[in-house]
Amino acid sequence: MITRWLVRRSMGWLDARLRIAPQLRSALAKVFPDHWTFMLGEIALYSFVALVATGVFLTFFYDASMADRVYSGGYAPLRGTTVSAAYASTVELSWDVRAGLLMRQAHHWSALFFIGAIIVHMCRIFFTGAFRKPREINWLIGLTMFVLGMATSFAGYSLPDDLLSGSGLRVASAIALSIPVVGPWVQFLFFGGEFPADLIIPRLYILHVLLIPVLIAALLGVHLAVIIRQKHAQFPGPGRNDHNVVGSKLWPTYGIRSLALLCAVLAVVFGFGGFAQINPVWVWGPYEPAAVTAPAQPDWYLGWVDGMLRIFPAVEFRVFGYLVPSPFLPGVLFPSVIILLMYVWPWVDRRLTGDRDRHQVLDRPRNRPARVAVGAWAVSFLALLLGASSNDVVARFTQIPVLGIMRAMRAVVIVVPLVVAAVAYTLARALRDNPDRTLLTLRPRHLARVRREIVPPRGDEGGRPPEPPHDRSGRLVVPAGDAPKPAAPGDAPDEGGRS
Repeated sequence: MITRWLVRRSMGWLDARLRIAPQLRSALAKVFPDHWTFMLGEIALYSFVALVATGVFLTFFYDASMADRVYSGGYAPLRGTTVSAAYASTVELSWDVRAGLLMRQAHHWSALFFIGAIIVHMCRIFFTGAFRKPREINWLIGLTMFVLGMATSFAGYSLPDDLLSGSGLRVASAIALSIPVVGPWVQFLFFGGEFPADLIIPRLYILHVLLIPVLIAALLGVHLAVIIRQKHAQFPGPGRNDHNVVGSKLWPTYGIRSLALLCAVLAVVFGFGGFAQINPVWVWGPYEPAAVTAPAQPDWYLGWVDGMLRIFPAVEFRVFGYLVPSPFLPGVLFPSVIILLMYVWPWVDRRLTGDRDRHQVLDRPRNRPARVAVGAWAVSFLALLLGASSNDVVARFTQIPVLGIMRAMRAVVIVVPLVVAAVAYTLARALRDNPDRTLLTLRPRHLARVRREIVPPRGDEGGRPPEPPHDRSGRLVVPAGDAPKPAAPGDAPDEGGRS
């Protein structure tokens, strides 16, 4: 009762001065679609909230310095060792600060959930055509948040200055140096000197806790503002068209549901932080340039780049007299091309389909089999590159030489995505041609029909069956076993009147 009175008095005081009641009433009446896939973006938003909350806690205890320091904390095997202040403060956070390990691990898990939710959300947008006009802007904003999320996660992953993160920075330094002409200047600007340099941790810290999070927060605000201005897209269904949105109002139905999702995301993040160990830096030890952990892989969101570096042939060449080192193609050029293709995809799709209309109703993926095939190819290609980043782990457990696995993966990442794309296209075509079927209720005859349409029977270009053989005089040649028998006396004519 008292709470309601306080809310009414507060809102009345604000409305008397700002006249916000009409705008607030309109905002609370905004309708959101009820489909569960629209919650994927909110999972990313609430993971970012968990990131910020846990990150603020960590900043009170982390020392972003490369200065030497003698560790004297609670982890006995490291006590008395001279390490960097960054590494010492990270171990102290994990062992000596109350709830420090929980916050560290929850922060790491929320970063993984944030990027994972963005990827799944973008897959939903891609396969349903939500990137089409007029939503190209939000596609670009979401993709930029994904790139910034990878950047800030890599920066945070490198801050502890342990042996694992130092190995990742060594790879990043090599990639920067591989850029022709400007590579050494880029590496010097980023690291503050030759690797390893004392300025890299402070610079990564500023990027991780200030610059990139502010950019992501600003893009989130713009993203939500565009959604509010354009209204939500929705899946096709009864009563749904390009001029309305069918679903639940923001308040109270959708708001309470979204609040419950926030609580669920926080529960999962802190549940993982409390029960699932991740990045135990005291096990890896401090970074030493002469040492490297084996096996060592980055977090999964950068595994595809690491996999490309591992299996790509060592190709070096010169352009206008400048050497292009072997890490440049798999570490700089190809990832840049992939990201660039993702940025321009709305216009590529428009060019290929000729569709320039405005769309408020989404596609069912089955109705766009070519798009499904492209998406299936891309997802399988990147997933296989992620698997290739663990070739040393696979070699260890299978006792297969790592060079053999590397050569096999070179073929696998080319052939398997094409097979996956062909299968996805066939399934989507079969589902499109049989609207009453689901993926689990398709039958072989449905797939066979699609195959006959894609690969017509042998004959002329029109797909007609070959003409029966004729002799030199033009008479039809009938095999002996297929020759018609003479009609017996008394046989009745068939339905066409022929005997």
